[in-house]
Amino acid sequence: MGKFEKQAQELLDAIGGKENISAVTHCATRMRFVLNDDAKADKKKIENISTTKGMFTNAGQFQVIIGNDVATFYNDFSAVSGIEGVSKEAAKSAAKSNQNVVQKLVGTLSEIFTPLLPAIIVGGLILGFRNILEGVQIQALGQAVEDGVKKFTSEGVPVWNTITQVSPFWNGVNGFLWLPGEAIFHFLPVGIAWSVTRKMGTTQILGIVLGITLVSPQLLNAYAVNGTSAAEIAKNWSWDFGFFTMDKIGYQAQVIPAMAAGFLLAYLEKFFRKYIPEAVSMIFVPLFALLPTIIASHAIIGPIGWKIGQGISFVVNTGLTSSLSWLFGGIFGILYAPLVITGLHHTTLAIDAQLIADFKSTNLWPLIDLSNIAQGASVFAIYLLHRKNKKEAEISVPATISAWLGVTEPAMFGINLKYVYPFVAAMIGSGVAGMVSTLMGVRANSIGVGGLPGILAIRGEDMLKFILPMALAIVVPIILTFFFRQAGIFNKNDLVGAGDAAFASDPAILEGAQKIAKTEIPKGTFATVTSPLTGEVRVLATATDPVFSQGIMGQGVIIEPSEGILTAPFDGVISAFFPTKHAVGLISDEGVEVLIHIGMDTVKLDGKGFEAFVKQGDHVKRGQKLLTFDIDLIKNEGFIVETPVIVTNQDIFQPDAVGQLPRTIKSGEQLLTATKI
Repeated sequence: MGKFEKQAQELLDAIGGKENISAVTHCATRMRFVLNDDAKADKKKIENISTTKGMFTNAGQFQVIIGNDVATFYNDFSAVSGIEGVSKEAAKSAAKSNQNVVQKLVGTLSEIFTPLLPAIIVGGLILGFRNILEGVQIQALGQAVEDGVKKFTSEGVPVWNTITQVSPFWNGVNGFLWLPGEAIFHFLPVGIAWSVTRKMGTTQILGIVLGITLVSPQLLNAYAVNGTSAAEIAKNWSWDFGFFTMDKIGYQAQVIPAMAAGFLLAYLEKFFRKYIPEAVSMIFVPLFALLPTIIASHAIIGPIGWKIGQGISFVVNTGLTSSLSWLFGGIFGILYAPLVITGLHHTTLAIDAQLIADFKSTNLWPLIDLSNIAQGASVFAIYLLHRKNKKEAEISVPATISAWLGVTEPAMFGINLKYVYPFVAAMIGSGVAGMVSTLMGVRANSIGVGGLPGILAIRGEDMLKFILPMALAIVVPIILTFFFRQAGIFNKNDLVGAGDAAFASDPAILEGAQKIAKTEIPKGTFATVTSPLTGEVRVLATATDPVFSQGIMGQGVIIEPSEGILTAPFDGVISAFFPTKHAVGLISDEGVEVLIHIGMDTVKLDGKGFEAFVKQGDHVKRGQKLLTFDIDLIKNEGFIVETPVIVTNQDIFQPDAVGQLPRTIKSGEQLLTATKI
């Protein structure tokens, strides 16, 4: 039996069975499905599978987050389903039938840049380290530097210098590291042209050759163009064909010219392969595809693409350096996380690269980095709020670490989007931090490394300034997550595990519990809990929601109500009343804490069908009407109406069901007894 055979079978059933799967593959952390009908996937069941850490739909694929064991899980899934996986490319191709035009365009951009990310990340780390060597000032006692040569001051006064100025060794290291840094970023068009041909399924070596022709040493380096006069370019940096000339301009670090040229090459190759006989295609297809593309790249595509790229980077840079920069930075900080959901965030890589090419630094990347940090902070807050839930801790702790290292996917899709309010808290925190970052003029010399290590990409003179926005991106989301949860703002789905039993750890209930804890309750104290509902009472283990059925939140019973009237089960205080009215927490005068949760997932009704007659903090009498609810409406909306009645402070009181179960019960009849341990 495979390690995950049971969970794989559960996923197969929950996703709609073998017949609902058009294609399946996996990546580093996720199972990727192309489903015939997404509506057949039971997300609640999928979320309850022990190995599942979240799910989302993106780029036409239904993706289930498994984690580092996804390869083993995938093999077990193939075994139980009898479905042979396809390549990622085939899965993506199948998924395109579920995508609109915008999604296809964004998906294409993603597929071009994703293979380049390892190099970009490494390059970002290298340039970040060079930022430290060249930008961080250290105190060198009695040393001064003139023209790169160390000199001692006669007074022995401490002098502040960069590490490269003080140490010949680190100066040499800094110079050497420019070799891979230049290869990655200056020669980025080579990688882009290659990636386009790879994505289009054409000859990849031709893409590499095309990219080299855009950055050849024979061309005037793109970084030197602005400092070179038009007359000098015409004289020394142009090809003269007699009746016309063409500028010999390089496109180092330029994104749009390389992408456009790559697509032209791919389409020309596909065109000529259709019409040139196979016997001579090896000779003439590369010739007819590559040579016209190179000419068009330098005569038309390159100049136009450069202008477009410069225009985009100018608009972004102007927005982030204008008098309204704080507004631009705040809006982008808020909206970046939603862009990740849609996949549109891949466009920012191209903009960042263009900003670095045009201005030698980018003011956009710091905002992206702050968004990563903010998402991690909100997940950390959720962990603190739900730390007793072991299953969620298995997701939230790694997700926090991952987000703070620059990968927000597990945090966003595994936790924040499920609860909504931490996602909103992270967006706001990112916006606040983004406003401060732009006001302080923070810029990055490179891109690719995110999260807390992202400070390495920041310009040396801005590193210390960036600490404040980073701190705000951590503190603000944590505070807002706690506040939103307690106040019920954006908080309609605060679920622990598969259900919304996190309600039982609401601060109001905890506050009531603390008051009871401070009161001396004699051992053996006996309390009676009467039924708050009329209906059929069953053992708790039959509950649909495993959080209740497994007794995670406490012990008690399940009632299937036949009447929509909820009454008080004892004399006591309403310790908590959710704004959605679907659940009530009470504390009896003897100190028994009870949670009554009407239906499963009824939080999503947002109070529809419920009417309250009491409020939080009210003292109630046994049998007093607390609220009414429309059973038919709840069922018609697709929700289960079964209601757990549980004692949540079972460490203090031992609950015991009264009578044989299952049985019919009327409101006010004896349901449970609770004895002080």
